[in-house]
Amino acid sequence: MDDLDQPSDLTVADLDRSAPVPAGHAVLDVREQDEWDAGHAPGAVHIPLGELPARIDELPEEDLLVVCRSGGRSMRATAWLNHSGFTARNLDGGMRSWAAAGLPMTTDDGREPAIV
Repeated sequence: MDDLDQPSDLTVADLDRSAPVPAGHAVLDVREQDEWDAGHAPGAVHIPLGELPARIDELPEEDLLVVCRSGGRSMRATAWLNHSGFTARNLDGGMRSWAAAGLPMTTDDGREPAIV
C-alpha cells in the first residue's frame, strides 16, 4: 500500500464550523464505548477499532471521516479502510480537537458531552 494513494488527513481548521461534516461524508468514530458514551459528534457511526473488520457491513455508503480521541486509532482505521476499498480520511487531532474548536457534540443519555 502506497501512502501516496491515501487521501490526506483533515484537521478541524479544514472543516466548516456551520456544517463540520463535509458533504458526501459520514463520521465514523472508532473509540471505545466509554469514550463514545461521554460525547461524540452528532450523527456519527460508532464502531470501535477492534470491531471494525467484523462490522464492516455496518459502514455507511458515504466517504468516511474517521475520528478517535486524538487521531492515532483513526489513522490506523483510515489506512485499513482505504486498503479495503473504502474512501476514508482521518481527522488529525480527533475528538479532542473537535471539542476544543467548539464543534457540536452530543451524548445518547442527555449528559453534558466530554472527551475522556
